[in-house]
Amino acid sequence: MKAIGQFWDDSIVPAITEYIRIPAKSPHFDRDWQEHGHIEAALQLAVKWCEANPLRGMKLEVVRLEGRTPVLFVEVEGGKPGTVLIYGHLDKQPEMTGWHEGYGPWQPRMVDGKLYGRGGADDGYAVFCAFAALKALQDEGRPHARCVILIECCEESGSYDLPAYLEHLSKRIQKPDFVVGLDSGCGNYSQMWGTTSLRGLLNGVLTVEVLTEGVHSGDASGVVPTSFRIARQLIDRVDNAATGMVKERAFHAPIPAQRKTQAKRAAAVLGKDIWRKFPFAGGTKPMHNNLAELVLNRTWRPFLAVTGADGLPALANAGNVLRPKTQLQLSLRLPPTVDAPSAGKKMKKLLEKNPPYGAKVSYEYGQAGTGWHSPQLASWLEESVDTASRKHYGKPAMWMGEGGTIPFMAMLGVKFPQAQFLITGVLGPHSNAHGPNEFLHIDYAKKLTACVADVLSAHAARDQGTRAGPAPKNARR
Repeated sequence: MKAIGQFWDDSIVPAITEYIRIPAKSPHFDRDWQEHGHIEAALQLAVKWCEANPLRGMKLEVVRLEGRTPVLFVEVEGGKPGTVLIYGHLDKQPEMTGWHEGYGPWQPRMVDGKLYGRGGADDGYAVFCAFAALKALQDEGRPHARCVILIECCEESGSYDLPAYLEHLSKRIQKPDFVVGLDSGCGNYSQMWGTTSLRGLLNGVLTVEVLTEGVHSGDASGVVPTSFRIARQLIDRVDNAATGMVKERAFHAPIPAQRKTQAKRAAAVLGKDIWRKFPFAGGTKPMHNNLAELVLNRTWRPFLAVTGADGLPALANAGNVLRPKTQLQLSLRLPPTVDAPSAGKKMKKLLEKNPPYGAKVSYEYGQAGTGWHSPQLASWLEESVDTASRKHYGKPAMWMGEGGTIPFMAMLGVKFPQAQFLITGVLGPHSNAHGPNEFLHIDYAKKLTACVADVLSAHAARDQGTRAGPAPKNARR
């Protein structure tokens, strides 16, 4: 652990600091990403660092498919049977507003052991963590299996480039029996957390049009229905405005008994920090008093958010005009086992059918990412994660679902149904991925790196005669 910590201080922290300076926004947020060259700059930074810190038996390549974001592909020879696939990404979310004074998305700043800036925790640290874990094993003479490190540059856009690369690299990836994903969260910074599920995501734009141009509101109100009110009525078909609960049963899924039990355990450990980690304004309260129900809300239940709008002028420009149309970006989080493309078709039908007043209504979804549900843990994995957590954090490991979406996991769940999965990460309380003031908790990341090294070692030493069976029928879609 001491050597890993020193390696982080001497080599990794400086590299991530430079990475934060690069505005490598995902293609969805930077349509001209090729011309701007920021993704390429982030990729080259990672490549040069890896080449400066080589692993024994390493083959490194930047793989490029025409018209797609590149991937960093690293193969590391191992002395034990099996193949481990380690995943991360280098593309970033956009800037967002609300950063503390003196802080910024492309302005790295270290405060109290936290490195602030966009992308450090989500998910720039991953490639460095993977290398550091394997370096520790090699330096200590501890065996590991063959490892394949795959770092993409399209995750924040839904990983739409990734299936082509999985197909292109399938012979070189082979059939991993263990997948380590380093793009998830942690419930606190005092123990290791494994992710048992990820919600899916349906993003789409609802457009309501009532006029071909704006007209004087004094002349038209009471005669022309407003597009915003119609949009409110349509959204009410999806969720209950009073409770926030989604009405449509097609967007729900049964919650497995084991996940309910794990939610209660997580609630007991985290307590009110489950909701206190969010920057509530004024007297705003969480949506439920039962902490376990809050855990299930963010991991296994669908919820709708309006994340953007068009057709609404800024307050300074808001005249007395009845606007011709309203557009709203709708983000629907889906339970892990709900098929997102099917949900998208259902949402379109639900919103467009029989529009109030015969208004011109359309709903177009652009991102439909199905969630992921972990197969049953093999005993070697569950035991090694717990042992590593106790060794490096002094507390047992915890398991909990996450509310976010990692499309890559659903793809791998289907492609490698016999694989075991360790999905983990550094996105804990207040780390604020996607929002302002994102930070990477350095001490937690150091200990997580040591845990990953120990689990990779346990994978190499596992009983070769014991194989985990496939997931239950309802475990993934």
